[in-house]
Amino acid sequence: MNAVNLSLGPLLYYWSRDDTLAFYAEAAGWPVARVHLGESVCSRRHLLRLPDWLQLAETLAAAGKEVVLSSQTLIESESDLKTLRRIVENGRFAVEANEWGAVRLLSEAGLPFVAGPTLNVYNPETLDVLAGLGARRWVPPVEMSRATLASLLGHGARPSGAGEANTPGEGGPGGIETEVFAYGRLPLAYSARCFTARHYNLPKDDCRFRCLDHPDGLPLASREGQPFLTLNGIQTQSAGVYTLIGELPALRALGVASLRLSPQSRHMARVVDAFRAALAGDTPADLTRFMPGAPVDGYWHGRAGLDYGTRPPC
Repeated sequence: MNAVNLSLGPLLYYWSRDDTLAFYAEAAGWPVARVHLGESVCSRRHLLRLPDWLQLAETLAAAGKEVVLSSQTLIESESDLKTLRRIVENGRFAVEANEWGAVRLLSEAGLPFVAGPTLNVYNPETLDVLAGLGARRWVPPVEMSRATLASLLGHGARPSGAGEANTPGEGGPGGIETEVFAYGRLPLAYSARCFTARHYNLPKDDCRFRCLDHPDGLPLASREGQPFLTLNGIQTQSAGVYTLIGELPALRALGVASLRLSPQSRHMARVVDAFRAALAGDTPADLTRFMPGAPVDGYWHGRAGLDYGTRPPC
């Protein structure tokens, strides 16, 4: 079976500068092969600007991590576009494209890139196009089931003009690796409106940065009082915490190269260690103790997203 490594996804929440720097100082010692950096949700979150992210990137690279700069998912202004161009032209670190404008800029520059989950790749033809444009790794949409992913990877991914399909999920001549979102609250949707600001009856352009008050997002309950969604500025997330720690044999069988773990404000080192232990064949710690919400994995099994598998929590 192929080796599977761990990848720390981009920080989706808005934390104080000190908390963010402390988090990544600790992450430098975690058993993750790759760290994604940068603001991918909202351009108003600027306690760390691009020069700060690049300095962090240098520190993490010196600690032996592969660093990827994640682009913003919604480009809403000329300022956002200028920042995107600076990310693409950084000249040092790979970039994760989270919208098709970033793909175009990276492709025109002849740069290899990571195709992020918000590109919404659902068929092998689109995967072929991305590979031909320079994608070396891709992240399926977070709601993709195991069966759909298996079907898609079974076609192979090859750039235009290549005469040979690669091994599913793995790199190689003309190949593209697969990285699966394996832990964290699921990013479900993005909007030009800021739902956290709306919750506080504030306009988006004068939100007073209320996201800082919710380091793991703002929980939203149904009228019956049941956890429903999580508000995170312009991003809507699941209420539950997606975990595929019990699905490692299936992920390996698919040829998945990397598992993405999404940062949370507390116990992230415990989460990383649990996945490391599981990958090594050891018994992981009970992850439910460290989650900011109930575990879910329904999408992976082709069911409602808030479902959790028949096996007991790990």
